[in-house]
Amino acid sequence: MEKKYETLKEFYKFYLEEHNNKINRSLHFIGTLGVVLLVLFFAITRNWLYLICTPLVGYGFAWVGHFFFEKNKPATFQYPLYSLASDFILFYDIIRGKESIDPK
Repeated sequence: MEKKYETLKEFYKFYLEEHNNKINRSLHFIGTLGVVLLVLFFAITRNWLYLICTPLVGYGFAWVGHFFFEKNKPATFQYPLYSLASDFILFYDIIRGKESIDPK
């Protein structure tokens, strides 16, 4: 991954190419849902443990998807903010039916 992406829109096209595997996309969806729920639980309870667990849940599911199913390196290491934003874009797209969990 040598290309520098100037915009999130440009990066998101690459992001989708790196998330072709159905199980990988599903794991990303589950991880992002987990992050949303943990932040919500933190907001309700003010228990910091929920907030501390958000990276473990979000990255844990995503990295299992990449390393074991997609067999590629997560873009998080080179593009952390674009990757995080793209996780939420994919999550939202799946919820509204714009992007299928099974892209093929």
